[in-house]
Amino acid sequence: MGNLGPLELTLILVIVVLLFGAKRLPETAKSVGQSLKIFKKTISDDDEKKEAPREVTSNDDAAPPPSTRSDEPNRTEL
Repeated sequence: MGNLGPLELTLILVIVVLLFGAKRLPETAKSVGQSLKIFKKTISDDDEKKEAPREVTSNDDAAPPPSTRSDEPNRTEL
């Protein structure tokens, strides 16, 4: 596809106005703008969530509980 000159852009604009009507174009442009604004906000919110540091909730580094074996007699020191 080559470069679009002023004549081609004008022709495209005239066709769009004929298809959609002059009254619906501002409404359509406003709707598209709002949709893009919501889309950008959603994308930036998702990026912030991905970049936020995660809190460590697992106890992988904690020491394991003491082992209690039932086959050994219970010894108490005096």
